[in-house]
Amino acid sequence: MIDTHTHIYLEQDFPEGETVQAVSRAVEAGVTRMILPGVDVASIAQIRRLHAACPEHTAIAVGLHPTEVTPHWREHLDIILQGIDDEGVVAIGEVGMDLHEDTTYRAEQLDAFRVQVEAAFRHSLPLIIHQREALEETLQVLREAKERRQLPEGIVFHCFTGTAEDVARIREVVPEAYFGIGGVATFKNARGLREALLTIGLDHIVLETDAPWLAPTPLRGKRNESALLPHIARSVADTLACSLSEVEATTDANAHRLFPRLH
Repeated sequence: MIDTHTHIYLEQDFPEGETVQAVSRAVEAGVTRMILPGVDVASIAQIRRLHAACPEHTAIAVGLHPTEVTPHWREHLDIILQGIDDEGVVAIGEVGMDLHEDTTYRAEQLDAFRVQVEAAFRHSLPLIIHQREALEETLQVLREAKERRQLPEGIVFHCFTGTAEDVARIREVVPEAYFGIGGVATFKNARGLREALLTIGLDHIVLETDAPWLAPTPLRGKRNESALLPHIARSVADTLACSLSEVEATTDANAHRLFPRLH
């Protein structure tokens, strides 16, 4: 299985060398590859340390997370994108729009997102999108890129927790979009998301943990890690009435199609 989105590199959450142990636990659980998405300048060094220690099981995405956008976002993004062509980089991410708690830098978020969409297109890299309470703004930026014929070839809506209606809105702009499904799909109160999975279909789902957050049932509320990905795979299999082996094989194939540089 492939965990397409995990922050197990965060040393404040996995201290004293436990980041490498978290990779080992994941491999023992059947998770052979993990994509480590960047969020800010500080995350670069932590990601690269873990990738250097476990290059056969990890890959890198570079990006400025929308909640990390400040008036100095251009300077920070310049630093982040310096490593866009480095070994191990398979995507731009995670990037996008987040208006859940603070809309102060809404305009800056839009500009930073636009720049990173363009960077993904120019460097032929897929895009990992974070979107929270900002779907229309997110789609606005993607529509603009599409009109310029500069839409990145691969796009995934990470940590998707929306409805079937949201899926339809996204597909109007990005017909071949992928959807990252994580621990929320296992929550008892996530009926709308599970219904959305039927609309998405297995061929456009990739699995993720978003560790250390959103641990799946039965460990909800605990620290999440990539080793818990099988719980999510089983939930997807149950929802789509297919076998666990089919979910594993199809989502792995989807991940390789979405991230062509993933070995």
